[in-house]
Amino acid sequence: MTSCTTAEDHRRQASGRHNGPVASTQIKNVPAETHAVLRARAAKSRQSLQEYLLANLIERVGWPTMEEWIEQVRSRERFDIDIDAMVADIRVDRESR
Repeated sequence: MTSCTTAEDHRRQASGRHNGPVASTQIKNVPAETHAVLRARAAKSRQSLQEYLLANLIERVGWPTMEEWIEQVRSRERFDIDIDAMVADIRVDRESR
């Protein structure tokens, strides 16, 4: 998976200025209502539908999928939390105010 690493990378990809081969994707059978909403959002953003969809796809690729996010969370170092001690600290802090 390739994702944008800087804001400039994002702007370059969204503007269509690339440093290498570029692929094309076509989406068929888009419901008319969905197409109308996308066209309206593109117009509101002062972008063509192509520009709007490309920018949104590029942004979305930068987000982890649910599976990727779960794997990231699972790979983090675990630590134990003493809930009773935390509650006691909060009570002491509140009482000192």
